[in-house]
Amino acid sequence: MNSPSFAGLDLLDTPVLITHADGKLEFANPACENLLAIGRRELLRHSLFELLQDSPALRQALATALQHNSSYIEHDLELRTPHGEQPLHIALSVTPIDAEGRLALVELRPLDQQLKIANEERLLLQQQANRELIRNLAHEIKNPLGGIRGAAQLLEHELSDRPELKEYTEVIQEEALRLQSLVDRLLAPHRRHVRSEINIHEVLERVRSIALAEYPQGLIIRRDYDTSLPHMVADKEQLIQVVLNIVKNAVQAMKAKGEVILRTRVARQVTLARKRHVLALKLQIVDNGPGIPEEIRDHIFYPLVTGRAEGTGLGLTLAQAYVHQHGGSIEFESRPGQTCFTVMLPFSNTD
Repeated sequence: MNSPSFAGLDLLDTPVLITHADGKLEFANPACENLLAIGRRELLRHSLFELLQDSPALRQALATALQHNSSYIEHDLELRTPHGEQPLHIALSVTPIDAEGRLALVELRPLDQQLKIANEERLLLQQQANRELIRNLAHEIKNPLGGIRGAAQLLEHELSDRPELKEYTEVIQEEALRLQSLVDRLLAPHRRHVRSEINIHEVLERVRSIALAEYPQGLIIRRDYDTSLPHMVADKEQLIQVVLNIVKNAVQAMKAKGEVILRTRVARQVTLARKRHVLALKLQIVDNGPGIPEEIRDHIFYPLVTGRAEGTGLGLTLAQAYVHQHGGSIEFESRPGQTCFTVMLPFSNTD
């Protein structure tokens, strides 16, 4: 059981462990649970060197810090975890915390953390600029569309004695309607969302039903739910649209033949949109499709960017806008055979 004297470390953003000289763990904070993807109870059953794959550099750092009773720092250390496919690149700090040299505080600061924060700030600014550009562009398009449709209707009436030309006026009206629908979708993120208490699994089940109804053959959608998750206050329709857009992209990329996993977990002590949250939802949508093309990965959330000739390039833009309206974040990892979109949403939001 964790010592009460370490309770304050639960509030830190930095992953920290308290370890004995032999690697036996005494404490791990929630940020460390998130980093290593292991719950605290299971984590404390292992030694430090089991968790971090018996790194000689880590052993040396711990031994040196305790022997000299002073902090020891490694600026770039590669560590592997039992459940991680990729190694962790971290800045390591080991600090003795008792006079007898028995216990040490181990800080594991991922080197990509600062980069991730900076990237999130950049994405927020880019998304705000995109939103303003889209709104202005959509309004400029929307105004003449009514005139085009009205003129086509008048022209159709004038050409009533020329039925062979009617199909042309119908094309004008249908294309004007299609553009109107596109404009409405561009303007959709700007409506005020309607919040209520929802169960995220009801959202996922709705999306699952829609996708399986549309693609009844060859598509498998697996559930991997943490059913102990609390309810959250959110706009249910917007969250359905977020998940549906991501799932539809995955299904279309797989040509409706493959597997999608809907996974929910809890994340503790996370910072989203510059706000600290005790609990957050970690929603992952994983597919075994071909992956996102390398050339569009850096701007996949930009409007009108798509890897499919028939795509509009608005699905992920809308998903990102809705997630940001809820004070959350959305990111992805992709390689051939696996793409994972991770949506983080706070359970409590005072906006």
